[in-house]
Amino acid sequence: MGMITAQIESLSDCLEEMTPLFPEHHKELGLFQDKMPLDPNYDLYWRREASGELVMATIRKNGKIVGYWPTFISPGMHYKSTLTATMDILWVHPDERGSHAGMMLFDVLKKELKRRGVKLWWAGSKNHKQIEWFLKMCGFEPAETYFCMWLGDE
Repeated sequence: MGMITAQIESLSDCLEEMTPLFPEHHKELGLFQDKMPLDPNYDLYWRREASGELVMATIRKNGKIVGYWPTFISPGMHYKSTLTATMDILWVHPDERGSHAGMMLFDVLKKELKRRGVKLWWAGSKNHKQIEWFLKMCGFEPAETYFCMWLGDE
């Protein structure tokens, strides 16, 4: 079974350990995989982390990362007095789903966002791999639906 912990960590401190998880995560959730290779903009992540605009929540099982939920913080574009958090990505290793690890991840991130003064938190769900049920269980409310269109081949 193993001990599961949830914590706020620095992306700089845990990226090397997280990187081997990205291919499995991308295979499961990535869009346009045949056209758009996984190629994170780490320079932008480092800048956002340095400015306090990135919060990285992780879950570990026996000390090993098995999930992460990086989130960006900034004033709202239309409501600059409202500090807003926007989900970057959310992934929990398939072996840990259903173990309450995701809820632990949510709880530690929510506590940190509140500590930082965030008032509005946005999170999303991929249509091909729905987590709406989880977000609703956490207290999120449906707010918008986004659509995408690949323009790279036109």
